Amino acid sequence: MTTIAFDVMGGDHAPQAPLLAAAHASTRPWCPRLVLVGDRAAIDEALARAPHDRGRLEIVHAPAVVAMDADPRAALEALPDASIAVAARLVREGGADALVSAGNTGGVVLACARAWQRLPGAPRAALGAVVPTERRRGEKDDPFSLLLDAGLTLDVGAAALVAFAVMGSAYAARIAQNPRPRVGLLSNGSEPTKGTDAVVQAHALLAAREDLNFVGNIEGQDIPRGAVDVVVTGGFTGNIVLKMLEGVAETAQSLIRSAAEASLLNKAGLALLLPALHELKKTTDWQQYGGAPVLGFDHVCIKAHGRSSPRALTNALKVARRAVETNLVGALRQGLAPRG
Repeated sequence: MTTIAFDVMGGDHAPQAPLLAAAHASTRPWCPRLVLVGDRAAIDEALARAPHDRGRLEIVHAPAVVAMDADPRAALEALPDASIAVAARLVREGGADALVSAGNTGGVVLACARAWQRLPGAPRAALGAVVPTERRRGEKDDPFSLLLDAGLTLDVGAAALVAFAVMGSAYAARIAQNPRPRVGLLSNGSEPTKGTDAVVQAHALLAAREDLNFVGNIEGQDIPRGAVDVVVTGGFTGNIVLKMLEGVAETAQSLIRSAAEASLLNKAGLALLLPALHELKKTTDWQQYGGAPVLGFDHVCIKAHGRSSPRALTNALKVARRAVETNLVGALRQGLAPRG
C-alpha cells in the first residue's frame, strides 16, 4: 500500500484542517496509509472528535513547527525536529513514499532539499502552481494548467527551463491523465527569437525534442485561455504571473459583490446569471486540485496552499497517491536522462 507522510502541523488552519482531511480520507476506499507527523496530543484530541479508520493512520510525534511567517533556514536550524523536517526524513528513510504539506513553502522546499537528492539532469528544483483556464473542447478538457516555476528559482538558464518543461509534461501526463500535454514557453512574443537569451536558447532546445509536445512560445494572455497544459518560465516571472492572476480573480469577485449591492436591478440581473456564475466558480475552484508539486527531487512532494480547507487537503492526498502509483519519479528520471 502507498504510504504518505502528512505534515499536519503546516498551514494556516493547522492542525485542525489537515487532521479533518486525514480522518475523512481514512474512511474512503482510495485512501493510502497515512503517517500523521505532528504533535501527538493534538492529533489524538482531533481524531477523538472525528470519525476515522485508525487502521489506516499512524502517528509520528513532532511537536515543533515552522511558522508560516518564519524564515525557513533559521527555523529549520533552530527546530531540527519540526514536523516538516521529520516528514521529509521519514520519506528518505523509506517510511513513506510521498510528502504532503500546506506549511511554509520555503520550509517545505528546504526540508526536502536537505533530506532528499536532486534528480540527475535537473539543474534546479521547480515549484508548480495550478492556474484555472478556459476549457477548450477537444484540445484542453482540464480546467487547469500547471505553471512552473512559480517562485522557487528566480534566475534560470536555458537548461533549467528545458528541465522544467520535461518535468511539467511528465507530471501533467500522470496527474491530469493527459497523454500528450501541450507545453508552452512564456515569452514576450510568439516568435522563436523573442525573449531573453535563456528563453531563446530554451526554445531551440525544446523544439528539437520529439518526446515533448512543445507548441512554442506563448504570451501572458494565452495562459487563462488554456492555450497550453504546461506553462514554463523562471520563478521571478512565474511568481508575478501567479500573483497577478490571483489578484484579478479576487478583484472580479469584489466587483460582482459591489454591483449586487448597488441596486435591486443589479441584483435581479445577477440572479439570472447565477447558474453561469456557479459554473465559473466550480471551474476555477483550485481546491478541487488540492496541491501542486515540487519537482526535481528523487521523491514526491505535493505542496498544498497555506489556507487549504480539509477538502483541498483531501484532494492533495489523492494527487500524491496518484503521483506515487503512476511512478512519477521514474518518469522524471527518464525524461531528464541525457539524450542520445
